[in-house]
Amino acid sequence: MDPTVIIVIVVIVVLAVLLIGIYNGLIQRRLRIDEAFAQIEVQLKRRHDLIPNLVNAVKGYMGFEQKVLTDVTNARAAAVSAGAQGPVQQAAAENALTGTLRSLFAVVENYPDLKANQNVLELQEQLTTTENQISFSRQHYNATVLDYNTAIATFPNVLLAGPLGFTKRDFFDAEPEAANVPNVDLSLS
Repeated sequence: MDPTVIIVIVVIVVLAVLLIGIYNGLIQRRLRIDEAFAQIEVQLKRRHDLIPNLVNAVKGYMGFEQKVLTDVTNARAAAVSAGAQGPVQQAAAENALTGTLRSLFAVVENYPDLKANQNVLELQEQLTTTENQISFSRQHYNATVLDYNTAIATFPNVLLAGPLGFTKRDFFDAEPEAANVPNVDLSLS
């Protein structure tokens, strides 16, 4: 066999292996993003499930603070429905929900009986824990998005990424003030 043919075959095989490796690496990164986003969704669902319980627990004490309760309920509904719209819209809705929760917790501070309610204390603790888990999940998701976006924008991956349908992913951004977990001291003063 002619040495030129052997060299051409070796070059073709090496290129094929390289292309397969690049493609598989991009697929793995894309799947990691999907898994990381699923973890955010799990934590957000837990948060969404806790909020009606919290609203019901404080409703009896805060009858004339109906606007705050309505705002929290509406923000929760908007956050739940934003889940199907992608990370950018979902992050915006979740940030709005965080703001309304802050308002609720600020109002709770004005009710000594409510601050002493064991059910409210437990719900507040569960919500704080969930907020922390959301924050960690968001950090993990954003790190995987950064890794993926870097991979599709660097050479030689950039040569394959666009033609094979690998597109930039959006980060799950939090508003600067939403990055702080709502922290309310519900202990008796």
